Amino acid sequence: MHSTANPIIITRSPSLRAAYFAGFAVCAALMAYALYLQYVLDLEPCPLCMFQRVMVCAMGGVFLIAALHGPRRAGAWGYAGLQFVLGAAGIGLALRHLWIQSLPADQVPACGMGIGYMLETLPLGDVIMRTLAGSGECAKVDLVLGLSIPAWTLMLFVVLMVWSVVLAIRTRR
Repeated sequence: MHSTANPIIITRSPSLRAAYFAGFAVCAALMAYALYLQYVLDLEPCPLCMFQRVMVCAMGGVFLIAALHGPRRAGAWGYAGLQFVLGAAGIGLALRHLWIQSLPADQVPACGMGIGYMLETLPLGDVIMRTLAGSGECAKVDLVLGLSIPAWTLMLFVVLMVWSVVLAIRTRR
């Protein structure tokens, strides 16, 4: 008697530590590309870009800590919650940046002090408020594969947040 049943294929999903490390690697790759844009292609980041970089680095740091920790379910949900907060902040920054880029030229805020100068001379709260207000340099649109850089970072923040939740769901006790 000949069986025509399909053989059972057993696949193994990557370990959770490797999956968390993959999230870290994505953030590290994004930061490497941002530094390439800045130092090789001479695209100077605006203050909102710098704040988005901080959020990417923070999310990457959480992914790396989770990879080293190898959390169980409660810890994985804690990391996912932290990633949600960081990602939401990043999304807010990217949306603000996209809004400034969409303004007509006559409504764009004037270029202000550079972020380095602001950090040296102003209290941190004032630096944050001035950065969120935006400036003329934030209105400049640089396209990568047809989308602006803040549009790409917006999508990345969403993907990283979803990835964190997926990992929390996959985590066993």
